[in-house]
Amino acid sequence: MFGSAGTLIAGTLVASALVAAPAAGAVTGQTRDAEARGAALAAERAAKAGIDWQDCPANWGLEKPIQCGFVTVPVDYARPNGKKIKIAVDRIGATGTAGEHQGSLLYNPGGPGGSGLKFPRRVTTKNPIWANVAKAYDFVGFDPRGVGHSAAISCVDPTEFVKGPKADPVPDNEADKAAQRELAAEYAKGCAEKSGDILPYINTLNTARDLDVVRAALGEEKLNYIGVSYGTYLGAVYGTLYPDHVRRMLVDSVVDPSKDNIWYEANLNQDIAFEGRLKDWMTWVAQNDATYHLGKTYDEVHQQWLTLRAAAKKAPLGGTVGPAELISFFQSAPYYDSTWAPVAEAWSAYAAGDPQPLIDGASADLTDTAGNIASENGNAVYTAVECNDAPWPTSWKKWDRDNSRLHEKYPFMTWANAWMNLPCATWSGPRQKPAQVKTGKGLPPVLIVQSERDAATPYAGAVELHKRFKDSRLITEKNAGSHGVTGLVNPCINSRVDTYLLTGKVDAKDVTCEPHATPKP
Repeated sequence: MFGSAGTLIAGTLVASALVAAPAAGAVTGQTRDAEARGAALAAERAAKAGIDWQDCPANWGLEKPIQCGFVTVPVDYARPNGKKIKIAVDRIGATGTAGEHQGSLLYNPGGPGGSGLKFPRRVTTKNPIWANVAKAYDFVGFDPRGVGHSAAISCVDPTEFVKGPKADPVPDNEADKAAQRELAAEYAKGCAEKSGDILPYINTLNTARDLDVVRAALGEEKLNYIGVSYGTYLGAVYGTLYPDHVRRMLVDSVVDPSKDNIWYEANLNQDIAFEGRLKDWMTWVAQNDATYHLGKTYDEVHQQWLTLRAAAKKAPLGGTVGPAELISFFQSAPYYDSTWAPVAEAWSAYAAGDPQPLIDGASADLTDTAGNIASENGNAVYTAVECNDAPWPTSWKKWDRDNSRLHEKYPFMTWANAWMNLPCATWSGPRQKPAQVKTGKGLPPVLIVQSERDAATPYAGAVELHKRFKDSRLITEKNAGSHGVTGLVNPCINSRVDTYLLTGKVDAKDVTCEPHATPKP
């Protein structure tokens, strides 16, 4: 479950699985060559066509002077003259002088399944962290293929997807496991039925090719790019496919790009890291017991969690919030420091006799049609990308053994994460071989930013990408664990990000920064 910075893609915890995409045969070297030629042709066509920028549609929630447009790409790059889809893009012009202008800066927030269309709002909302960079660059966001306004895919009815309470992710017995597996198969069928012919082509390699076509449509010879969370893997694959097309690349909160990590092992490693970051947060709650009254030690606070979880299992809070919904809500605290206080406040109110803030926070708003559609779509794309990107274990015994073992020590997320990814065990679409991420000719220094205790993308991922991208620089935020570091106020990091994006310069050596400010109640 790879959340984006500011958006929790993986929070829904539907017992989900995905299968039955139309079989498309093995991906061969010949296919790869055809895809490369098709991508070059699509980029050439996009460069000629450009983008017809217009005011954004009213229901996109993007205020003027942000503009919107579309870039046409092939569904299958091996068949560039075949079926096409349109990739939604938006932009806001640089705020500086013509002499300061350095082109377009593209952004991906993660997921997979996250929309980048809100990126230009960092300018309209006058976000001070990005003020210097905004003088030099047009901020460009996009919906990756399958997401939002870019040929959105779907697997189930959005209202049913968000409705609670779902079954407790932690199984009590074999019957519970069988029920979750059955739910997975039902979800999988829905994906194949509702998403159709495009489903096998929703993967990271194709999204990286789309990114290059968008670059060309923008009239840029080289790409300036920021990727967060899963967006770091997208960037790593792009840098591998198109090393000489990269001008600046900043990756923040890094997915380990090793072929044997994508994606089964990546999710197991998350389970361990989430437990550690949950402990960090609960220790902070204990240190602020005068505010929250949930316990003066980590053990006391953790026992309050177990008590709450058991109560919700016995009788869902408000009729809608069971253990699955609680895990989804509480998971945001290990993800992002910015949610430490709000989650603790809702929990504290519950302990003091007012369950409503917790019910409101953990329940879906069934009247929010657009939000529920986006949530279901995000999960569908997440599943499609991860299942299509790599081979997955098909043996239930392996899934059962690995997750049962992990659950003993790391119970917070393990089974919830397992059910979210189980679709890939029975996925029948084309299994890509993950890209062998490495430095290619022409790749400039890449800036890597990572907190030491990140739960969603453990620190080892940044170290691995650093090894693979020669001349890259790693900035480590020590004793910190928020996911998405570059959006936080930390002058040690913010100044280096500005310097890199504005000049291309990196430090002579890797840098370790002190942590950003600890949240206050």
